[in-house]
Amino acid sequence: MTLIGNLATDVELREVGPEKKVASFLLAVDRAGREGGADFVNVCAWDRQAELCAEYLAKGQRVAIDGRLRSRSWEDEGKRRTAVEVVARRVEFLGGGRQREDGDGADVIPFEAPLAAG
Repeated sequence: MTLIGNLATDVELREVGPEKKVASFLLAVDRAGREGGADFVNVCAWDRQAELCAEYLAKGQRVAIDGRLRSRSWEDEGKRRTAVEVVARRVEFLGGGRQREDGDGADVIPFEAPLAAG
């Protein structure tokens, strides 16, 4: 699936194992039609893509996500919980990247080729 929207949260980067990282954030995707509004979708990216998201993205920035849906369920205090999220294969930064630290004022928008699904 492909989604285009704005980050509704900052990116949270976590280490989940030796040399394994995951970034997660909430994406606001505008609804089409007269009623307007937005749908909010949980997104996660892994490893190098996760590092790039954490380094260059912030709340409010526009991105395109190419990925797949994943449904998870678990037990929490005796209650069954479920979550649906998009696992990103590719995150394309559509503009408004963080400014470079060398002070030249240019936006840095990195590109990372998608990795083969594992």
